[in-house]
Amino acid sequence: MESFNPEDFAWRGLTMTPAAAEHIRTLASKQAGVLGVRLGIKQTGCAGFGYVLDTVTEPNVDDLLYESAGARLYVSLQAMPFIDGTEVDYVREGLNQIFKFHNPKAQHECGCGESFGV
Repeated sequence: MESFNPEDFAWRGLTMTPAAAEHIRTLASKQAGVLGVRLGIKQTGCAGFGYVLDTVTEPNVDDLLYESAGARLYVSLQAMPFIDGTEVDYVREGLNQIFKFHNPKAQHECGCGESFGV
């Protein structure tokens, strides 16, 4: 992926619903040294890109930080052109609980919701 300078862009940023913030806080509290969660993307799936979540013990130099209700969401600067403006939610679907991403930049998603295209 290309290298970006934060000063070159006026990012809208990312937001978290209360449910997502609560789940991120819970994840961080259960593991010593975890500061929050990093949201990134990778090329995958039938639509082009997939979301990647990892716990963060040390921020990367190019991470942007978004905080809500004590939850920390780190985002790689290289991912911002693809996910800027995204709302991160945490929902129950049947017996499963999963993160959902409401991405205004996604022009299409695959049928299973695992990947998106811009």
